[in-house]
Amino acid sequence: MQKILIIEDEQSIAELQRDYLEVYGFTAEIASTGEKGLEKALTNAYDLILLDLMLPGIDGFELCKKIRAELDIPILMVTARKEDIDKIRGFDRGADDYIEKPFNPNELVARVKAHISRYQRLINRDSEPPQEIQIKGLVIDRHSRRVFLNGEEKIFTAKEYDLLLFLTTNPNRVFSKDHLFERIWGYDSIGDVTTVTVHIRKIREKIEETPSTPTFIETIWGVGYRFKK
Repeated sequence: MQKILIIEDEQSIAELQRDYLEVYGFTAEIASTGEKGLEKALTNAYDLILLDLMLPGIDGFELCKKIRAELDIPILMVTARKEDIDKIRGFDRGADDYIEKPFNPNELVARVKAHISRYQRLINRDSEPPQEIQIKGLVIDRHSRRVFLNGEEKIFTAKEYDLLLFLTTNPNRVFSKDHLFERIWGYDSIGDVTTVTVHIRKIREKIEETPSTPTFIETIWGVGYRFKK
């Protein structure tokens, strides 16, 4: 299910966007300030961001610039400001589209669908995933699902391998335990997020020279984990 982040301080507008998106099968989360929006954008995996320009704290222009420096997912600005200079500023800071308030909710959903489809086509066309991932002495063979460290094969369970592969293919991004559990095990699985901690510990024992001071998988206290590349 595709996931949208709505960064909007007007609750009624944010809820309208969320409700329409959910009717069409999207999952949507709301952040009411620029600071919360930036934190969510950089610590979770979204397919698209709907961004209001007039926000408390970090304004939409600066927020767009900060997000674009880290992510290449579509960003759609939603605002009542209609001046051409604002549109130019938004595009200059990395926005992909500009939707004026008041907007037609059906048009909003149509644009969201169009931008996600275009982005996915670009990814599929331009980035064929490598069959072998090499990071320092760590080698992951995606074809055979085997892992080697400095030429020595390390035996991984299926979930350990899936978790390591997900982290290595999304380097330098912080993922919460909840997000990792959802992506690797799924919401319907038996268990809870503590299994993520256990699997991270087992992976570190296999690939880290000193598991207590890891160099591959970092713990970001209070947030989650990041694969450092």
